[in-house]
Amino acid sequence: MIYGYMRPLYNDEKNEQQLKLLQNCDEIFRESHGTPKNRVELERLLMSLQQGDTIIVERMFALADTTRHLMELLKLCEKDGVAIQFIKEGIQSKGALDFTFAEMLESMLAFQSDIVKQSTIIGIANAKEQGKSIGRPKKSDENIKKAISMYHSGNYTLLEIKNETGISKSTLYRYLESVE
Repeated sequence: MIYGYMRPLYNDEKNEQQLKLLQNCDEIFRESHGTPKNRVELERLLMSLQQGDTIIVERMFALADTTRHLMELLKLCEKDGVAIQFIKEGIQSKGALDFTFAEMLESMLAFQSDIVKQSTIIGIANAKEQGKSIGRPKKSDENIKKAISMYHSGNYTLLEIKNETGISKSTLYRYLESVE
């Protein structure tokens, strides 16, 4: 059997890209969420595998959340005689790998980047649900006005302005540009 596996990802929340690539699978397992915990469909997939089966995923990160998780899944599938095919990376777990070191490193960097992007998006969504503000805190209007006034007077250095108001050089210049 050829099984497909997908889950919502930071750049494919509705699984549309993944679904297009997995159309030729006999059965597709689809998670309802993109978080690392409670991957019910992945567990169901792993429990239904038999020797000679193949799992196809759009990319490494669709299947695993960490490098360690990926390694565990590869070992489990190797033990069970199951192949995993990663479409984006052009890699199949069974057979010889014909990659340069740079190509393999590029695939691993993309995997790590996907991990960071997904966890960042989930973290921001969770923070917003809890009512937390996102991004840098705004500087007080009083300090900004004071810093701009000090700057225009020409009597203060940027360091003196920063020490007095807490407004950094880059922040001051950003506010000066927006005023002009």
